[in-house]
Amino acid sequence: MNYVFKSREDPLLISKIKTLEEVMWINDHKMKFKDILSTLPISYEDVIDAEARLQRFAPYIRKEFPEVKDGIIESPVHEINKMKKRLECDYSRKIKGTLLLKRDDLLPIVGSVKARGGIYEVLKHAEKLAIENIMLSIDDDYSVLSEERYKKFFSNFTVQVGSTGNLGLSIGIISAKIGFKVVVHMSKDAKRWKKELLRSKGVKIVEYDGDFSVAIEEGRKRSKEDPNSYFVDDENSKDLFLGYAVGGIRIKQQLSKLNIIVDEDHPLYVYLPCGVGGSPGGITFGLKLIYGDNVRCFFAEPTHSPAMLLALITGLFDKVSVNDFGLDNKTEADGLAVGRASSLATRTMNNVVDGIFTVEDKRLYTFLKTSVDEENIYLEPSAFAGFLGPIYFSEIDNISHICWATGGSLVPTYERKRDYEKALSLLKIK
Repeated sequence: MNYVFKSREDPLLISKIKTLEEVMWINDHKMKFKDILSTLPISYEDVIDAEARLQRFAPYIRKEFPEVKDGIIESPVHEINKMKKRLECDYSRKIKGTLLLKRDDLLPIVGSVKARGGIYEVLKHAEKLAIENIMLSIDDDYSVLSEERYKKFFSNFTVQVGSTGNLGLSIGIISAKIGFKVVVHMSKDAKRWKKELLRSKGVKIVEYDGDFSVAIEEGRKRSKEDPNSYFVDDENSKDLFLGYAVGGIRIKQQLSKLNIIVDEDHPLYVYLPCGVGGSPGGITFGLKLIYGDNVRCFFAEPTHSPAMLLALITGLFDKVSVNDFGLDNKTEADGLAVGRASSLATRTMNNVVDGIFTVEDKRLYTFLKTSVDEENIYLEPSAFAGFLGPIYFSEIDNISHICWATGGSLVPTYERKRDYEKALSLLKIK
């Protein structure tokens, strides 16, 4: 196995990160969740309020997006036994327990985990504007928001966001549907098809030569210049975080239907791809609210972009960048190509997340090929970052593993073919 570190003080940890080697860090500052919950900037009540708001919007979602039959944007979770057997074969070890896949790649409307936070924040902003202008009450049937008079009202306002791709899709698609003007500031590493899809929805794209940090900083600056503009701040947004947290609390019912027990004797290990940290941080928070310390959550990052890992082991949070350690932040996992982690997520997760591991790009494509071959499931390369997790913890008894799939259903066929062919090339298979 790769290097496993149990102390952020170990000088070898930074050394291995700088040489792009895969590492696993077990968070030595983690505390019991019940002991620190009251000190965190997010509460249980905040998450319940977010869930209630999404329920209020269900009639609107159902009307505007008929494919979401109950108006609730959610994804399934199921076993991937064929994938498990192949991993056991490839890594020459038995993976104890159940291996599950959380299919956020199938989330309606935008096909990625970003549907949770992004759509929630835009809906909350729309609700606030409508209520403030005496056009809506929380007791109303929110399907009225699809009427032309509301779209005309919302067209007086702009929503902006900085994104490497999937958050931009989430914000852009729902904002344009509601009637907002939309501007998405995108880094150069964002996929072309995502930009084209946004433009087809009437979204304005502003491109930058720099990475995600440049796009979000410029977007934040330009939004401030317009009093009618609202900026969705991926680095600091509490509302994004809450939207993701709802996904964490909802999973209890899904696991119960699968007869998955989670308690002290039956731990749940969850592996979450991590960019700036908002989505995995929010999901982790929601899971911990439900299962406490019986769930262990691990973030997965590319070896070239370990922003969250460096943020936590240095204790510098959002004040440190991967570039400070000579890393180039270049990875095929475009949604994870982040040089600097979120201020909110780093500070909230510092004593909460159980650990972080890094994954090289080649391994992402190995997992991609295995998933397509064995399960006929295609995910974006970045969505496979967590699949190394079950290998690290394969020998724990009575365990359930969840790999959280973060995106893929909207990827065009030609892109899927390109990814699979790249996997064959990297593995030198003809």
